[in-house]
Amino acid sequence: TGLTPGQRAVTVQKGPLYRVRGSHVTLWCKVSGYQGPAEQNFQWSIYLPSAPEREVQIVSTVDPSFPYAIYTQRVRSRGIFVERLQGDAVLLHITELQERDAGQYECHTPNTDGHFLGTYSAKTNLSVIADTLSASMAPQALTLAEGDAVELTCEVSKSTAQHTHLSVGWYLLQGAGEHHAEEVLTLSKDFILTPGPSYEQRFLEGDVRLNKVGNTTYKLFIGGVRPSDQGQLYCEAAEWIEDPDETWKDISRKQTERTSLAVVSQGKAFANSPGYSRLYSSRGFSAPSPASATAQGHTSGSGWVLREWDGLGSGPWQPLVQELLVLHALAVHAAKSLVPAASPTSQTMRGVSRGHSMCLQQPGSLAVPNSSVWKTRLLHCLEALVALKKCSPVSSLLLRMRLSVSTSTPQVTAGDSLILHCEVQGATGPVSVRWWHLPPQHPGHRVLVATMERDGSLSLGSAYQDGQSRGSLRLEKESSGAFTLVIPSTLDEDDGGQYRCEATQWSRGQNWTEKGEAAVTVNSMGLGLHATLRSRIATVRYGQSFELVCQVNASYTLEEVPASVRWLFQPSPTSPFHELVRVFPGGTVAWGTAQPHLQGKAQLAKADTSFRLHIHRALPANEGTYQCEVEVWRRNILPLGQPAASTSSNAVGIKVVLPESKLQVAKKDSSVEIASGNAAIECRLVFAQNNSQLAVTWYLLPLLADANPLQVVRASYSSTLEYGSEFSSPAQKSRFLSQRVSSNIFQLQILSANPGDQGRYYCVVEEWLWLVDAWYKLGEGTSGRTTLKFQLPERELQTDRTNLSLRAREGSEVTLPCRLQAARLPGTRLSATWLQVKSSGRDSALLTLRHDGTVEYPRARLAGRLCLRRPSAGDLSLTLGSVESGDAGVYYCQLQEWKQQSEGKGWALQASARSGYTQLTTIPPESTVLSRICSSPSLLNFILYLPLVLILLLALAVFCWYCKFRK
Repeated sequence: TGLTPGQRAVTVQKGPLYRVRGSHVTLWCKVSGYQGPAEQNFQWSIYLPSAPEREVQIVSTVDPSFPYAIYTQRVRSRGIFVERLQGDAVLLHITELQERDAGQYECHTPNTDGHFLGTYSAKTNLSVIADTLSASMAPQALTLAEGDAVELTCEVSKSTAQHTHLSVGWYLLQGAGEHHAEEVLTLSKDFILTPGPSYEQRFLEGDVRLNKVGNTTYKLFIGGVRPSDQGQLYCEAAEWIEDPDETWKDISRKQTERTSLAVVSQGKAFANSPGYSRLYSSRGFSAPSPASATAQGHTSGSGWVLREWDGLGSGPWQPLVQELLVLHALAVHAAKSLVPAASPTSQTMRGVSRGHSMCLQQPGSLAVPNSSVWKTRLLHCLEALVALKKCSPVSSLLLRMRLSVSTSTPQVTAGDSLILHCEVQGATGPVSVRWWHLPPQHPGHRVLVATMERDGSLSLGSAYQDGQSRGSLRLEKESSGAFTLVIPSTLDEDDGGQYRCEATQWSRGQNWTEKGEAAVTVNSMGLGLHATLRSRIATVRYGQSFELVCQVNASYTLEEVPASVRWLFQPSPTSPFHELVRVFPGGTVAWGTAQPHLQGKAQLAKADTSFRLHIHRALPANEGTYQCEVEVWRRNILPLGQPAASTSSNAVGIKVVLPESKLQVAKKDSSVEIASGNAAIECRLVFAQNNSQLAVTWYLLPLLADANPLQVVRASYSSTLEYGSEFSSPAQKSRFLSQRVSSNIFQLQILSANPGDQGRYYCVVEEWLWLVDAWYKLGEGTSGRTTLKFQLPERELQTDRTNLSLRAREGSEVTLPCRLQAARLPGTRLSATWLQVKSSGRDSALLTLRHDGTVEYPRARLAGRLCLRRPSAGDLSLTLGSVESGDAGVYYCQLQEWKQQSEGKGWALQASARSGYTQLTTIPPESTVLSRICSSPSLLNFILYLPLVLILLLALAVFCWYCKFRK
């Protein structure tokens, strides 16, 4: 650490550490180089990822009030506590680790040295990860004879993102003690097999083995069970991770359900068999206890003394032979009453004792009296012998093979495993097994799943040979008559339905088949899948943080399936949703481009069945509508491929409130009155912030009562000018100028103002502020109205104010009249402006003749079609050439008389007048006669039939003349 002797040094367990949610976690901390008492005090705090700069106090060895409220209850209930290992070393215990416990932990030791020298705290990082370890074994109750073999299967899997190792062990519990399990055999995290003390010799002899099949299957095999093996067997799996200090830590342990194993000694096998009790009860006797049977010579020494058939004619078995191998000595008198002979003869006994052939004969073929009695007795004999595994395969007429089919997964979700069991009882020869799937969507159709032949060879149906879709299918023979089919990952609902097991027994060229079925339901992963998006606040201030929580519900355990979440963003109601970020099942994060600065200020988290998006320091760009989309995949399948189901949440709107605008604009109305020349309209600010930029837009409200405001010009915060449509011509742009004359005054300059410029002017000022990535508008203010008026001279020019209506054909020219009716005063000059009336309320100028003789064309595109007749003679009529349909409207001229004040002085307005209004109507171009005829169907038909009509009239006239002549 670079410390000199005598300096305090605090060290803490090296991180980062990964621990499983729900586990008991410890962190050590120790101090050295200190002075003062031998027993030092320790204080633990945490810095959460959501607020990495803020200390949250957890627990102290000296101050009970040290914990913050969030940890007080857990500390009081000893959910979190400190264990003192020695005076200068402690352990922090977290008995049940929670998701919120992830963060940077700090161990601090208060100073007892009298001076400050060295380090007084140390930090380490703790990450909380999901518990993905699973261990399962189907519970069974097994009763085996001493010397039989047993095999138990344990399925162990994990999906932790970090590098971890597994250990798998088998343990035996005997008696009532739950905490004294005896180790049978363990595969350590270092892949070393270690037997328990009681099984070491049998492990070395190969009688106890542990086999790993595939990635997740572990099998314990015991070749010959002993009475000492009785008890409850279970499998325990542990997941280990290597910490930064190179030590291995078990972060999760799981135990399976237990299998009960009972071992019966050979001497008690027959006396404990069901056939033994049925045999006696069918004759009206109570079956002797195993101890009684042993006392009567039915067992001896090392076990059951049943020999081959040839030896059954003498010895302790003679009473049972007399009762056809089924009755105890206590029932000899019953045998004598049932068999006509007073007692079985030696010939009968020799016939009974002729080897295995007796078991294979039809009962009716035996040459004895009362064959029905013989058949009943022989059947009991066979049941007892089969239980002892001493009888060869028998005819199905005597003892029929029985089959039972079951499943430990009757209802699953797509992606889950299917486990089906087929148990064969009563088989006395080799058995082959076939599994079929009977899909409900195709009645009468069956699909071969897998086949196990008599020799144990395995083959899969064509639909199940692709290990990518359903995983590596397994068909295993668990014991002599138990077959288990495992489909690791179901595809979808179509994998549901009936599964049929067909077991075939083979003997002497013959075979017998039994069938059984089990029903399975496979639910879609989309069943019950639903996402709800919520936020505690819908309106946030600029710079404030907010969090979105995507809560996902499903009909299955969501934590156990691969899932991804897409966070979507819609900036405005008219725009589409864009992808902000996507978190893949493996934890990979892909950021979108919708909000470029999001990656540096967003935090993503997953807790149980919810996904969280936390955005720090909100900006206006974060305002909009959010949505989450969740996709899930089938478990147990890699690579993932296409998702099995998806769902989209509701939309949640977030509004970001910008800093409050302080802008104030003077709202007092005013007026400006001029006789001629230029005009200036002012917009005054009452208050504006120094760090903001301002934009101003000028509007003209014409004097008409119902007129709409017209945008004159807008000067943006970057001084860019944008003119309204009515002021966009070069001539208008040169006359209307916006400028900022001081820090609090904007001014609209109107050069060479004319009466057409009259109206009410006002400004709209906008306040803009640069926030991280762009300019944002904070607010705006509207000024009062300033009315622009012209001072009209007392004298009025005499003009013709008659209103006219003119018609002009398109393509021709037309003259709009404007004439003085009296002579001008000596030394004066005229100016004139022709205007077209507009519905907006502000008439549009076509041409302006100034008193100095210059001509302006505000509408430049009309310049080539406009001409004044004789201005010098007082005739200011306007000729409009090449009339177009769009020229129709109302026109008038505005006249002004000007006189120079004195030599070198300016010109002053002396008089003014307005002409009458001229209504111009345009007519389409004149058509030719032929075109008129062709365009009129009735006229065209008349011309076509005119010759025929003339001929008929001429014929009628001739006929009339002829008739008159005959008279």
